[in-house]
Amino acid sequence: MTSPEQFFTRAEALLDRVERLLPLHDRPPVEDGVAWRWRKRNGHGRLAAIHRFNPIQLADLQHLEIQKDELERNTRQFLAGLPANNALLWGPRGTGKSSLIKALFNAYVERGLRLIEVDRLDLIDLPEIVDAVADRTGRYVVFCDDLSFDEHDSTYRALKTVLDGSVLATPDNLVIYATSNRRHLLPERQRDNLDARAVDGEIHQSEAVEEKISLSERFGLWLSFHPFNQERYLDIVQHWLTALGVPSDHDPAQRAALQWALLHGSRSGRAAYQFAKDWAGRRALLASERK
Repeated sequence: MTSPEQFFTRAEALLDRVERLLPLHDRPPVEDGVAWRWRKRNGHGRLAAIHRFNPIQLADLQHLEIQKDELERNTRQFLAGLPANNALLWGPRGTGKSSLIKALFNAYVERGLRLIEVDRLDLIDLPEIVDAVADRTGRYVVFCDDLSFDEHDSTYRALKTVLDGSVLATPDNLVIYATSNRRHLLPERQRDNLDARAVDGEIHQSEAVEEKISLSERFGLWLSFHPFNQERYLDIVQHWLTALGVPSDHDPAQRAALQWALLHGSRSGRAAYQFAKDWAGRRALLASERK
């Protein structure tokens, strides 16, 4: 790198550091819309409107009746201004956790439900996001997908504070819905249990275990998702084939769907949807090439 290049590189880095020290507006700007994604640039965040939405509907989520009923009930309470809980949806990949939140948004957006999507790494900005919507109309779900932390990640403390750990109350027009593959959000090690101790015949967990459990416990509503058995997996496949307008071709489609699940190592709703798209696309391509 030449000397001028080094100079400008260092100058840009210095300007970036200075910009981070400049005072922000009282509230981060909010673009017009019904759903937003928290965007950061040069250390400053804003709520950027989302204009294209996943079209999934509640009826598309098969064999998740208990989870749908519970989260929908909680959401209706929230929209009605009644007490409602933050929710943690946990379970294996592809079992419908994120899809349920997106489908609820589609179902209730006309009734005032609003959605704010926040990446895990931006959770440190949750207090700013809360301030941005505290005085706005609408009911806001902060959606954090695939939430998990490693042992040295301190951003989860910002989430703990907003959930239930600050003197400043979270506004009643906001709840947090998060999904995770882990029930306790933090990695659990065997060595954590080795520090447990017995006191008067009772087992007391170590501080490390208590710290890991304390975060997930701040979600008032826990919903667990589980892998589908073969019968339910094939039901979901058939639902998506019908939705994609594929003519009934029962036995070949079922055999191919089972092979797809075996190849992908998962009988999940996601695998069923991906297979249905592949099957529908193959048939449509074959039909067009025969013309």
